[in-house]
This record gives sequence, C-alpha cells and structure tokens, in this order.
Amino acid sequence: MPGSRWSIDPDGAISWRVQRGQAHQDQIEMSGLRVSLILTYGVRENGSLSLTRQFVFPALRTIPNDTHGSLSYTFADDASPRLFIGGRPASNEVVSAVHIRGLVTIDSSLGRGEGVTLRRTIFPSTTRPCALEKYTFTNAGAAQTLVEAESTQKIVRTNGERGVSGEYVISAEVLDPGVRTLKPGESTTFALIFAAREAAAPRLAVDVEAEDKARRDRVEGFLSKLRLETPDPVLNTEFAFAKIRTTESIYETKGGLMHGPGGGAYYAAIWANDQAEYANPFFPFLGDATANESAINAFRLFARYMNADYKAIPSSIIAEGTSFWNGAGDRGDMAMIAYGASRFGLAYGDRRTAEELWKLISWCLEYCRRKVTPDGVVASDSDELEGRFPAGKANLNTSSLYFDALHSAVFLGREIHRPEAELRSFAQRAEALHAAIERYFGARVQGFDAYRYYDGNDVLRAWICTPLTVGIFDRKEGVIQALFSPNLWTEDGLASQAGSKTFWDRATLYGLRGALAAGETDRAMNFLAKYSRRRLLGEHVPYPVEAWPEGNQRHLAAESALYCRIITEGLFGIRPTGLRSFQLNPRLPRDWDRTALRDIHSFGSVFDITIARAGEKLRVEVLREGRTVVAQTIDAGAPVDVALP
Repeated sequence: MPGSRWSIDPDGAISWRVQRGQAHQDQIEMSGLRVSLILTYGVRENGSLSLTRQFVFPALRTIPNDTHGSLSYTFADDASPRLFIGGRPASNEVVSAVHIRGLVTIDSSLGRGEGVTLRRTIFPSTTRPCALEKYTFTNAGAAQTLVEAESTQKIVRTNGERGVSGEYVISAEVLDPGVRTLKPGESTTFALIFAAREAAAPRLAVDVEAEDKARRDRVEGFLSKLRLETPDPVLNTEFAFAKIRTTESIYETKGGLMHGPGGGAYYAAIWANDQAEYANPFFPFLGDATANESAINAFRLFARYMNADYKAIPSSIIAEGTSFWNGAGDRGDMAMIAYGASRFGLAYGDRRTAEELWKLISWCLEYCRRKVTPDGVVASDSDELEGRFPAGKANLNTSSLYFDALHSAVFLGREIHRPEAELRSFAQRAEALHAAIERYFGARVQGFDAYRYYDGNDVLRAWICTPLTVGIFDRKEGVIQALFSPNLWTEDGLASQAGSKTFWDRATLYGLRGALAAGETDRAMNFLAKYSRRRLLGEHVPYPVEAWPEGNQRHLAAESALYCRIITEGLFGIRPTGLRSFQLNPRLPRDWDRTALRDIHSFGSVFDITIARAGEKLRVEVLREGRTVVAQTIDAGAPVDVALP
C-alpha cells in the first residue's frame, strides 16, 4: 500500500519486496509450547541478509529461578552453515522478499548467475524445545548444478550451577548436510535445528517436514476461527495476525499451561493484568482448547493465594507456578482478577467452570469491598504501570474494573444459582461505585471535562479511557475529545501522560475499544485504521507492541488479545450476560455497508454475527449452525439481547 514498507498478499500474509540499497532491520517473536524465538532479520545496503535468533526455553529454569529465570541463548549469523553453489562458496546473496504469516520466509538469489534461488523458512516447533530454519534451494537456471549446506554444528554446555536442573545443552546443527545435484526446475531442502535440553536427556530427533506441517496447521487453526470480515483488508489482516500472536504464546510448564507475555523476559509466569484482565476474557471467543486451558489454569494458580485474612493475591505467579512476585504491592490486582475471571466464566459457557471460578471471584470482590475508601472508591498501592507514573492512593482504573466485575458477578451468579441477596448486594455496590467514580474522579483536566486519574492529578492520562470500556459513559464526550486530542494522541497512539513521549499500546487498545463502545464510531475507526496500518505494514511489524522506550516495542502477547477485543467488544459490542447469552451493541462505520464475525466459539456454542446497513438502521443477524437465532433491524446504538439455544 502507498507509503508502507509491507503489503498484504492474497493468502493473508504480508510481504516486504526488498529494494536494493534500502537497508532495514526488524524483529518478530514466534512461540511454541516449549520455545520462543525472537528473530531479528535485516537486509544490508548491498542486499545481503543479517539474522540473529534469540531463543528462550521457559521450562529450562536458571538460577535465580525468578521472573526472568528462563534459559536463553542468542545465535548470530555465524550459526548459519556456509552454502556452496557449483562447488564454490555462494556469493552475492541478494534478498528479494520477506513474508510473514505465522512463519517467516526469506527469499534470495544466490551465486554468480547460476540461477539458484534460496528460500529460508523460520519457525518454532509447536510442541518441542527447538526451532527450525529450512533452506530450500531451487535451480531456476538452464543447467544442472550442485548445491551444498556445509556440515555445521555449535554446542554450548551451560554451567550446571546456573541451572535449576543442572547443566543444559544448547545446540545449532545442520541436519543431513552435504552435496546434492539439482537439475533445472528441481528443489532440495536442508535444515538448521536450534534446540536445548537437560544434559542427561537424549539428543532431540527432529522430523523437519512434520514440524513444518504442525506449525502451519497450528497457525491455520488460529486463522480459521473467529474470522473478521470488513471492507478494510488491513483491519482483517491485523485481527488475524493478533490472534496468532496472543494464542501462540502459551507455554507448557510443570505448573500447567501458562500464557506468557514473552519479549525475551516474561515466560512460565502469569500476571493479573496481562493474563487475567487482558487475554483470558478473549480466549473463549477463539475456541482454542490450549488457550482456554491456560486461562483456567491461571485462575487456579491465583486462587491458591486466597486467604482468610484477605491479604492481597500476588500480582504475578512465576517460575512455573512455584513462586510469586509482588514487588509493586497491590496494583488493583484483585479487581483485575475478578474482572477477567467473571468475563471469562460467562463467555466460556461451562457451568462447572463457572462454579469453580466463583470462589476466586467472590473472594476478590470481598477484598475490593474492604479497600473501599470513605470517598467510595477503591484504594490500591499502585496501578498496572507499577509506579512508572503516579497513581495516588486510589486510581480510576482499579475502581472501573471493580465496577465491571460486580456487574459480571451478578450475571454469573444467576447462572449458578447464587442467593439473590448476595447478587443484590453486588448490584448495589456497583451502583454506589458508579456514583463515587463520578464524584471522586470526575474533573476538568487541561480543558477537558474528563477524569483526574487520582487525587491531585492535573494532567491528562491515557487510562481515563477505562470507564468507557465498562459501560460508564457519563463523561464520554470529554473523555473522547481528550483521548484524540494532541495532548494524548501521537503517531504511535496514546501517550501514557500528556507531555510524555512514553507510550504503552495497551492503553491505546483500551482507548479505541472504549471509544467504539461509546458510539464514537467513525472517529475511532479512523484512528484504529491508522494504528493498524502502522503496526501491520510499517517499520516494526506485524503485531501490537508493549511500550516505548521501555522494552523497545516488544511483541508482548496480551496486547494482541486487547487488539482483538477492540473488534469483539468495541465494533460488535459483545457483552456477556450469561453462560448462553450476551448483549450485542454493534457499530458500523459510515462508509461500510456490512461487517461480519464468523465462527465465534463462545457461550457454549459456535455462531456467526453479521451487521448490514438497512437505510438509516442496522440489520443484525446471529446464525448458529445455519439457523437464524436473531434477525432484527435496529437503530444504530440500540442493544440486542441474544440467547443461544
């Protein structure tokens, strides 16, 4: 597309057609159950390729066995085998294209006019502690030639005193190296395998083609479900890619399946915000069994820390579930957990799971009740930014999440037949909290009738968007004006605070979801389109990122879940109201005739939602197994209650 480095291919991949002399470098993270690969790839001015691969093995623990105690190792260009064409070292490699679609492929021409091309295909194993680089040579010339990948092996043995399980062996090795003859039109494949294991474990045997197929099948599994159809291919593709990133980042640990942020630092651990609040409420909609299991496991891990004295559950459970981190105190974590667990329980649609989650949800709600201040809002030590920016003794984010959790608990409690008096109490608390949020946080800040983030706050903050995402619209006009004003909005989305260059994508993703929920459709979609184009087709692709300057825009996984929730909860307005029911409040941009969300897996069912323009109104249809469940023509902004059979 004009002004973009990357373009969208017919198969849903994105491609960078490399122009000679235009040097560029980027990185992408890809994950499997036992490994994560951060691939830094680039093309120099002369067209040659540079590759650096950082591998993280979450279940191979290092000392100290803390948040960052996953075995990690980086292989640079020197791990690659020497390549030969016609018996001579391959020279003058020129990269022609890079493609991304859950795997990274890099196309090059080689040699001195022999007509040999090379495609590197790079990906992690889906289930094993290894990653692969396939080298596929094709003879596009008119004469027979020889190709060779030289026998190359690098082995690293770590100091046993640094490993929880002792010594680890990390290796890079070419499988089946040697010389092969290629006739015109023929192809052949070599493979470079990166792996790690405990020293006493046997060497890993790898079936390259089986691993390739497994990775492609896993990616197709993400892409085939919860399909977004809009007139904008950038939105469709970024949504599809976000499904890949958030759902691949799940690791097999001795504490069960654990969704992890990634980024080279955060594995075999869970957080009350990234997992409980951001990712877990999304997973039921995709219907991925591994993702749903990881969500349930996360809530079980948090539930282990419930106690009769109502001391805070830790912010993060680390080291495969064997320890915890609570360095920032109570960040509002109980509100985060109650919010995420209640929304997940409703959307997952399983009564037994809902009954299990109820113990955790009700405990967290009681914790929050005990933290309510004389002003009626919820006190916490900090917020999810952990002191990077001030949050006072009570912040808007925590109270907003608690408000939503109370509402979800009422819906969930009715499904599992909790006493009416208990649910009435939750509803009354929510009503009182709504009023307190307006009294305590409602303020005119930098000329906007919006919110102060905490007592004493006098500059705009990105998280003033949270009330919009939980159905509090009292100040929606002022909040939206503030969010999209030059005070907060930058080319990378929302600044964390007016006047700061720091941005965290999670706030931007919340803000866009909130603006859509509030009915600011066209403006929100305009900003979402710009944001999506930058993340999918710009200079650092193809996923939402964590932050800058901290982390240098790592592809943390939960941010991709938040992107998907802009669509499910913002554009389509899905709000769970029961194990088999939800409220639908769709938005349709002025220049769209229709949109659809296909193969939705949630509420114990599989169904489609289509929204089409009908004059000044919207035609809403919900179909399950080809049968119409709902068919209504509504005014824009009017909710539709859906009960699935």
